[in-house]
Amino acid sequence: MGVKYTEAQKKASIKYLREKTDSIQIRAQKGTKERWKDAAAARGQSLNQFIVETVEAEIERADE
Repeated sequence: MGVKYTEAQKKASIKYLREKTDSIQIRAQKGTKERWKDAAAARGQSLNQFIVETVEAEIERADE
């Protein structure tokens, strides 16, 4: 098999994440993560994408 992920790719990914993204940790009651993951999967989204889009939609709704 060979190496799928080179050290240069790893460094580039880390640099990109550090410069271009914020990291947010969310704590919720047990079972919440699975419910959210299931809801995201039902919409064909990742959990991250589902959370971001849901929060952004709520902000837009509140601003109207």
